[in-house]
Amino acid sequence: MIRRPDPEPTPDASAMPHEITRTDCRRCGTEVHGLDGRYSCPLCGWVNHWSEGHTELPTEADDIDQ
Repeated sequence: MIRRPDPEPTPDASAMPHEITRTDCRRCGTEVHGLDGRYSCPLCGWVNHWSEGHTELPTEADDIDQ
């Protein structure tokens, strides 16, 4: 039997509150929904700048997949 290492613990989703937000696409006007003020339009490809979000982005040290 091969013993695999236990998976690393992942952060509890309830410990990281996020807000689903909405806006109109600045390029084509389609209503888009995003997470914490970060958007991407599925029709025309517009994406708002990461700094326009409502929260700080995680740092490289916070990346559990490394």
